This record gives sequence, C-alpha cells and structure tokens, in this order.
Amino acid sequence: MKKNIICWFEIYTKDIDRARKFYMHVLELKINNVVETPGGAGIPKLKIASFATGRDSSLVSGALIEMDGTKTGDEKAINTIVYFPTEDCSTSEKRVLEAGGKVLKSKFPVDAPGYCSLCADTEGNPIGFFSFDN
Repeated sequence: MKKNIICWFEIYTKDIDRARKFYMHVLELKINNVVETPGGAGIPKLKIASFATGRDSSLVSGALIEMDGTKTGDEKAINTIVYFPTEDCSTSEKRVLEAGGKVLKSKFPVDAPGYCSLCADTEGNPIGFFSFDN
C-alpha cells in the first residue's frame, strides 16, 4: 500500500460555514457537511467538516475545525501552510478573490520546478497553491 508522508491536516476557522463555502468554491470540490461533537472530559466541543476523500490511503485528507480556544488566523502567524495542487496558480488566485479571500503573493516561480502563490482564506489562514506549468 502506498502512503503519503502526510495523512491529515486541519484548518482552524472562526466561522466553519463561511470557510466551507470558501474552500468548496476555490478548490471546486465537495466538503462534507458540518458535524458537531459534544466534547467533555477535557475535550472541547467542536464543529468539523472533513474534505471528502473516503478511505483511500493514497490521498491526504483533512478537515475544517471550529473550536473554542484555537487561534484566529491573522495572515501573519504562520504555523503551517497547506499547499493545494492546481493546474494554474493564477486561476486559483481568481477563485480565492471571488470567494472572499486575499492574494498575499501572486504567482511566482520556484525551484521545484513550478509555480506557487500564497493566499489567505476567509478565516485569515495562509494557504498556498502549486502548479508545475503555466
């Protein structure tokens, strides 16, 4: 069985419904409905909406999380940046703007070889896009 080095990611949100709408528009994919967990025994109550990938272990998956006590994104406090693959970074930047996000650094070449762009989602989280061509 092939496995990725990364198997899961979490993007913390202040408004999970807004974030879900943003990512579905920008990435043009389905994100599962929001589910609330009750919490208890030191575990905070949270809302989660997972990216719909099923049980295929060759795919990296993750979720949007809304939970008390998490840091609100401010576009500057970068702990992790998730890079999403795209055919063309410029197209993804356009979808980010349409969905209410920001472009922090427009498409630029990287040594990989390819291109990247850095954006911010509606929650202030930095996200990246990577393309091999264009």
